[in-house]
Amino acid sequence: MADERAAKFQNLKTDIHRKLVEQLDMTKLAQNVTEEIREQVRLIVVALCEESNTLLNFSERQRLAREILDETFGLGPLEPLLADPLISDILINGPKQVYIEKGGRLTLTGVKFKDNAHLLHVIDKIVSPLGRRCDEVCPMVDARLKDGSRVNAIIPPLAIDGPSMSIRRFGKDRITWEDYVRFRSCAPEMVEFLRACVHAGLNILIAGGTGSGKTTLLNNLSSFIPDDERIVTIEDAAELQLRQPHVVRLETRPANIEGKGRITIRDLLINALRMRPDRIVVGECRGGETLDMLQAMNTGHEGSMTTIHANTTRDAVQRVETMVMMAGFELSARAIRQQFASAINLIVQAARLTGGPRKIIAITEVQGMEGDVVTMQDIFKFEQDGVNGKGEAYGRMVATGVRPSFLERVQAAGATVNPDWFVGRDLIVESAEQEPT
Repeated sequence: MADERAAKFQNLKTDIHRKLVEQLDMTKLAQNVTEEIREQVRLIVVALCEESNTLLNFSERQRLAREILDETFGLGPLEPLLADPLISDILINGPKQVYIEKGGRLTLTGVKFKDNAHLLHVIDKIVSPLGRRCDEVCPMVDARLKDGSRVNAIIPPLAIDGPSMSIRRFGKDRITWEDYVRFRSCAPEMVEFLRACVHAGLNILIAGGTGSGKTTLLNNLSSFIPDDERIVTIEDAAELQLRQPHVVRLETRPANIEGKGRITIRDLLINALRMRPDRIVVGECRGGETLDMLQAMNTGHEGSMTTIHANTTRDAVQRVETMVMMAGFELSARAIRQQFASAINLIVQAARLTGGPRKIIAITEVQGMEGDVVTMQDIFKFEQDGVNGKGEAYGRMVATGVRPSFLERVQAAGATVNPDWFVGRDLIVESAEQEPT
């Protein structure tokens, strides 16, 4: 009985939506959506609902109107999820299975799409305004929402059980360094040290696994760049939100229907070198562009930053080495490591620990080469002591007692450095019983 009523509800919604499209020029309305327009359309929907002589009660009519508005002006069933600022990820595995991540935990929702065609329509609404497409010719696409959230979609025949889409949310209230400290993701001394390093123009590599907060960390590190510098950002799907006045944002472009016209991160990076940047910020290095990034850092573009996928700082070196080899040049492992050691000054390692907490687990100086090995030393690090009753990792944030060798360069750039930052001690101590701040 419930399934039959739900089917009637969906059929009615489809019928009223069709009538609405026949009455109004939805293309024009969608170009300038205001609350007043939404209210006017809602009243029309209610009137159409009454004309249909349905037996819906008041709450069902209100729900019907809301869902039709979401279909017309938004992303349909996703709108309630996108309105919740606490949801960090929306994971859609076909039309009938939608998961969310909230508070570090994955949960199956009751949200459903009508069918594959409905989900494909929503995907098209996301990618079309960006000049991208997702169809049989191009069954994979990266895109972004208006709020900067990152979107990846993949459709049949590559996705066997129906279209699949992942949305990485970026909250309306941007996470600040105060939030990092409040949530014990890092210590105040670490923030001030990073501020000094960015101000002094050190080249920084942010490493971390999936969902560890690399992009958020890159955004916040970029906030320390002085306002009088020219910054060029390069991304697959633009999501960085730099606040400086002099920022040039570049975004890659996929190939057209004929397989031509593709512009890669590597193409943009090479072009960026001709744009007289003071700093280059690459959203993520995934392939051969890593070599160009290292060369840019080695040829005067100090203070540049990028992120890579790596679970430890030592893994980060090996990952960079692998990606440089993808550039297609015959370089020895030693030559690549020398490039790395001379280009990168600092590695900031982010991680998502057991139970969901995200932390900066290491700030590591790249010292140079000893033989064929890149030498590094931790300046700050997180030491996990265990997992509490809620299944969340806890531990200590530690200053290792090591003073970075580039300290004189940082001070010469006019950055404030406090010697007490580097005194070996525990900066933050968490206990198994400690509640989140």
